[in-house]
This record gives sequence, structure tokens and C-alpha cells, in this order.
Amino acid sequence: MARKRIVIGLVGATGSGKDTVAEYLEKKYKAKLMRFADPLKETLSIYFDKFSKEDQQWLADLFMQRFGSDVLSRALRKRIDEGKGLIMVNGIRFWEDFHFIKSYTRSYIIYIRANQKLRWKRVRNRGEKTDDKVSFKKFQEIDRNKTEKHIGEIGEKADFIIDNEKDLKYLLEKTDEVMSKINN
Repeated sequence: MARKRIVIGLVGATGSGKDTVAEYLEKKYKAKLMRFADPLKETLSIYFDKFSKEDQQWLADLFMQRFGSDVLSRALRKRIDEGKGLIMVNGIRFWEDFHFIKSYTRSYIIYIRANQKLRWKRVRNRGEKTDDKVSFKKFQEIDRNKTEKHIGEIGEKADFIIDNEKDLKYLLEKTDEVMSKINN
């Protein structure tokens, strides 16, 4: 018998640990991973081998102006509707994203948070995007972008909050505690 669909949305600012939690859920709990940014990354990758966080923010803003503020969630709905079992959507950034996840019967939002200075240090060390090595001042500026500004208030409405200011072991233990509550 197939498992019923559970949809988990992850919200958190850049460098908070969302991707670490997403990868862990994918490996340990066999979650199918999707990201709100997937359509943006797919579009940008047609034209560029490497692109920045600012490039993604610019494209998201352009898409939303042209096609509506729910354009990214509309891009994921078909993929989620066809899925079964545990489906995880990483990168909630707007209220439309939050409401989209909550439109599913068995849905949960997990907020991963960490202070700005710690997040900046993590991002500088990972070197994922072309603008990861920015100054702290520039990181603060990026944090104020339209695509980032509602993360905290959305996170406060989450079903679960994980403070990720300790080590990896702690983050994964807290993730297991959340998953235990979701699975019961």
C-alpha cells in the first residue's frame, strides 16, 4: 500500500540550514525534494553555467510581476499533485508559498533559523553561488531584498521551529524530533 502524501515546506533565510535539513530528509526519510527556486534555476541554467542569488531574486521578481505572485507555486503544483509519500518543498519565501503548502491536507511548515552573522559565515564557506563570498554589509543588503523580507514572519507561523545555532548533530536531532511528531 502506498504511503499517503505528506507535504513539508521548509522556510529559512540564506545560510540557515534549510538545504542541510532537506538533504537529511531526502536521505533518511526518502523525501522527494522540490524547491520553489527550481524553475528559476532551470531557466537561468539554460543561459549560464553559474549564477548568483541576486540573479535568482531578479528573475523571481520579473516572473511575479509578469505572471502573478503565485507563479512559483503554480510551477510546483503539478509535480506535487502527482507525488506520493513524503514530499518536501524547500525555500518558502512568500505568503503565497506558505498558503500553497498549507493547501494540502497533510502539510507542515518547518522554520530553520540562525542569526545573520552565523548565516553569513556559513554562506562564505560553502561557495555555492557566485555571490557567496560577499562582505557582511552586502549580505545584509541581500537579506533585505523582496524575496527575503517575509521569511521571519512566515517562519513564526510555522508548525515547527528549529534554532540552528549549534552543531550539525544538534540540527539533525531536532529534525528527527520534528519528523517523529509529523509521523505520529
